[in-house]
Amino acid sequence: MENESRSHKRGGIGGTGEDARVPAISAGFTIAELAQEAGVTVRARMPAISAGFTIAELAQEAGVTVRALRFYQGKGLLPRREGQAALFSQDDRNSVEFILRGKRLGFTLAEIREMLDARARGVVGTLPVTRKKCSEQIKLLEQQRNDIDRALAELRQIYVDMFGIAEAPRKADATTDGEG
Repeated sequence: MENESRSHKRGGIGGTGEDARVPAISAGFTIAELAQEAGVTVRARMPAISAGFTIAELAQEAGVTVRALRFYQGKGLLPRREGQAALFSQDDRNSVEFILRGKRLGFTLAEIREMLDARARGVVGTLPVTRKKCSEQIKLLEQQRNDIDRALAELRQIYVDMFGIAEAPRKADATTDGEG
């Protein structure tokens, strides 16, 4: 029955009261394709039913590149999805969020993999880390913040000295005097 047409009497699907020819329903057609072929306008909006995410959709939603997701797959942080049915699940989406959160907090990919493995084993918590590792990471981030604060103070002083202004701008979007 694939690629056949059916006849619908008395208007049928998009007909005019005479015999109308429309394609037979096949698993290979979308509703929009069937409607277009039949010359019918689909007005009702149906909720999108998604079996998963393509790698491009997942990358766009997460704000990363497809290459980054492939990298995470290569490191064993995400499962490999190959072929035309390479759809990622909601669990995969959650893992990407988890990976990005772990990276943002300064954990290594190896540490993130350990945390993902712990989550898979049922360890409860947003980031299953040891107290020691958490303390180390807090200390590291505080040190980085102190380094940034010192660099900002130094750069502001250079700005004041160079331009003879009482105080340097405090925001990244501060106006300039036209110099690039």
